[in-house]
Parts: sequence; structure tokens; C-alpha cells
Amino acid sequence: MNYLSDNYVEETRFGFWFLRSHTWQHHVLRVAINDLRGLFSESLPANPVLLDAGCGQGKSFGHLRQTFAPQRLIGVDADPHSLELSAAEAARQGFDVELIGSDCATLNVPDASVDLLFCHQTFHHLVEQEKALAEFYRVLKPGGYLLFAESTEAYIDTWVIRWLFRHPMHVQKSAAQYLEMIRQQGFEFAEQNVSYPYLWWSRSKDFGLLERFGLRQPKPFGQREETLVNVVARKPLNEAV
Repeated sequence: MNYLSDNYVEETRFGFWFLRSHTWQHHVLRVAINDLRGLFSESLPANPVLLDAGCGQGKSFGHLRQTFAPQRLIGVDADPHSLELSAAEAARQGFDVELIGSDCATLNVPDASVDLLFCHQTFHHLVEQEKALAEFYRVLKPGGYLLFAESTEAYIDTWVIRWLFRHPMHVQKSAAQYLEMIRQQGFEFAEQNVSYPYLWWSRSKDFGLLERFGLRQPKPFGQREETLVNVVARKPLNEAV
């Protein structure tokens, strides 16, 4: 069964290959999960139900288990082939993951059933972003956390990325716009729950190689266009279920 919809822009062949690469797993995915872990103001929920929205090929599963120790791990993706690869990845690592074929804008997940919702580099593929965010809010328990890590328009709307990957360009947002959208949905977060990673690979002009090899220093915060934004945002505890 094909779960792909008009809400999701499918990745290119290069993009699909890249999501299996060492660079993606170690310099993008692992770094983002570690950064998100450090943005919590409170203690982590014990034995959480964790949902990976847009789990792709399942390369996040091992990192998520190691970092958040979920009692239950759910992977959601709209692409049947990605779900097959996710199942193979979970089997290879020897743990159970519940896999659901579902669009992020219409999650097939019960209300208030999730403690942590991880959404990493998925949102810039989605057309109906507001609906997806409303679904994230719905499935989280009161007091549950959205772990949101995303590339901004400043990175997505560059010739290299537009050439190699495929995205709905009319919905891309700045870091500030993503944060405002999350806040408008009802999530709560403070300055200490947000980071703006300025990682070498997010320089589209030279793939960050000059900074990677120490030939150029990155611009300081406030003097650059942010290419990435990470936030740990909480659904209010007093929110009615």
C-alpha cells in the first residue's frame, strides 16, 4: 500500500542514498539528537513512548534508544519502501519498533499517547506543515515534548540543495518563522530550549569544506543567516486531553 500523498514531496535518488550514508548518520542525525538532549530544562520522562515522525530508513532508532531509553518506539513514514528499510534496520539492531504507514498531517496514532515526538529534517518535505504540527500536538500527552530539528530556508533555497534534493519551496521558513509556528500551535519553550547549530556541512557554497579543514572561521551568532534550528518544545501540562 502506498501512503505517499500530496502533503509530502518525495526525495530524489541522491537524497535517498544520502540518508544511508555515514555523513548523514554521524554528522547530521547523531549530532542533532545529542543537541536536542541538551536542550531539556527538566528531567527526561522515564520509559517514554517515543514517536519518530518521518523515520525514513530507521537510522535514528539506535541513537534514540541510546539517548532516551524508550519503553516503546514508534516509527512513522509515508513511504512504504522506507518503512521496509526501517524494519530491516530494527531487525539488524535487534529491537522492536512499531512501524506505521502514515502521513504526518493525518497521523494514525491515538490522542495523547506519546511522551516524546522526534521530528528531524522532515518538516521541509511537508506541504501542510500547520496540519502536521497540529497532529504532533494532538498525539502528545500533556507535558509531552516535541523534539524538532530542521534546516531553514537559507539552506534549502540554495542551488546545490535544489539541484541534489527535492523540496516544496513555497513552504520553507526561517528559524524565527519555524519557532513562531511552533509557539502559535500552543507549545511552550524558552531561550534555553532552542539552539541554532551552525555546522560545517550547512554551507552550500563550498559544502563547508573551508571550515571543515580550518581554512575559514564561521560567522558568529547574529552575523549570519541561520541554516539550522533545534528546539525542545513542551505541550502544556494543563492541556485537556
